[in-house]
Amino acid sequence: MKQPTPNVKKNTRRQAPETRPQRSAGAVTARTGVSDRWHSWLGHHREMAVESLRRFFATPLASAMTALVIAIALALPAALQLGLVNFQRAVAGWDGQPQISVFLHKSAREAAVRSYTEGLRADPAIVEVTYISPEGALAEFQEASGLGDALAGLDANPLPAVLLLRPRNTDSGELEALAEKLRDSALTDAVVLDMAWVQRLAQLTELGRRLSAGLALLLALGVLLVVVNTIRLHIENRREEILVVKLVGATDAFVRRPFLYSGLCYGFFGGLLAWLLVAGGVALLSGPVAGLSSSYGSGYVLHGPGFPYLLGLTAGAALLGLVGAWLAVARHIRAIEPR
Repeated sequence: MKQPTPNVKKNTRRQAPETRPQRSAGAVTARTGVSDRWHSWLGHHREMAVESLRRFFATPLASAMTALVIAIALALPAALQLGLVNFQRAVAGWDGQPQISVFLHKSAREAAVRSYTEGLRADPAIVEVTYISPEGALAEFQEASGLGDALAGLDANPLPAVLLLRPRNTDSGELEALAEKLRDSALTDAVVLDMAWVQRLAQLTELGRRLSAGLALLLALGVLLVVVNTIRLHIENRREEILVVKLVGATDAFVRRPFLYSGLCYGFFGGLLAWLLVAGGVALLSGPVAGLSSSYGSGYVLHGPGFPYLLGLTAGAALLGLVGAWLAVARHIRAIEPR
């Protein structure tokens, strides 16, 4: 037989098929980047917010009743707090500083009284000194008491000259020390420190502030209970849906998200209704208050809730709704597990 030539062998080696690495069969694991997860998280939040609004307006009667209960609970402390603000504005024009009345001896000479008055005006502890002559004091008393005819028949003026002092410092200890210093003067017959009404006004304002804070805390607890009960009913109505999404691997955070947005909706619209209730109450009372103040010669008008008040009330109510929804979800979502 004829032997194959070396060239044929070389060609045979060249035509031999090359061996390639085989790919492994099976599932391929795909890694999700941080950006993809972030966009997915934002997209789900946006979707749940829109879905919560849709569910809120899908049952307008039930949603409006719940929001109205929240609004009434929030409007009471809000109206009380606004009333305190208006009260402080009303008394802001009054003389809120304590006053010291110095009654001089009737036998004091006019030159000595003038010198004593100038010395008090130069005292850095005193802001203002007002001198009322005996004749001026008598005229003022006649006008205030209505006994003008009876006092006109007196042979002599029984009232002394008076100095009205406005101290710079309102500390009670320093006021007492200043009053004691004034009593030591030879021209002074009596010194009256008039600050009792100032203390009563401050105590009344503090009482109203604490009452408003206590009522706000109590009714905020009531708002939380209303939201908790409402979200609990929502969870029970969607129990089957929660079981299904948990069966396919949904986390508790995924499940609780729509209920948190529902709580935000209830709180926000409840705060908005509360602001409308307070604004309506101010509008109803503005006319009578303006008429009453004009009868006393004052141009005072009620100060209504403005935009910052609206922002604070709706934000606080939305936060209460969110907290109430979180409490309801944290308690009931964990109890719903597929078997």
